[in-house]
Amino acid sequence: MSNITTTSTPAQNVDLSKHPSGIIPTLQNIVSTVNMATELDLKAIALGARNAEYNPKRFAAVIMRIREPKTTALIFKSGKMVCTGAKSEDASRFAARKYARIIQKLDFPARFTDFKIQNIVGSCDVKFPIKLELLHNAHTSFTNYEPEIFPGLIYKMIQPKVVLLIFVSGKIVLTGAKVREEIYEAFENIYPVLSAFKKVNAITQ
Repeated sequence: MSNITTTSTPAQNVDLSKHPSGIIPTLQNIVSTVNMATELDLKAIALGARNAEYNPKRFAAVIMRIREPKTTALIFKSGKMVCTGAKSEDASRFAARKYARIIQKLDFPARFTDFKIQNIVGSCDVKFPIKLELLHNAHTSFTNYEPEIFPGLIYKMIQPKVVLLIFVSGKIVLTGAKVREEIYEAFENIYPVLSAFKKVNAITQ
């Protein structure tokens, strides 16, 4: 998780009626899918497009990258595409359209149908250390905490259906949302819980 920055919006710019904690999680990655509604020749695409690689022995899709928005697409023979790396829903749609246009320019009758956000990942920092062991003991039906395997506590929220990775440092990663409001709602739900298990003194467990 070290490659995920956990900067969040400064409190003075936050609408406290929507974000009572004063913290807005930053969106880190949007995963979306599109159906281009035509069968594709992946070898021809790999040969004809720049920033494309295809190794069918390793993975049955062309991997294509663009710089703006900085994203990666997995393009399958069926015409299905997965786009990752965008920082907003609009950027994800824009990137997916760019990839579809590249395929069109290679003389495939690609269309842009069934665009769907599959996963939104967000992160933030509550700026205080958390007693993960005690949090786990109090919420065992929702949490998984095995520090010898993974340093974070995994909290599976039911409503909204979002998974949170909570670290002792106070850094939080949220994943599994379909819309950004679910990221915000999940964080506001967990914030009072985190506050209740705040380490008063970082030395004491």
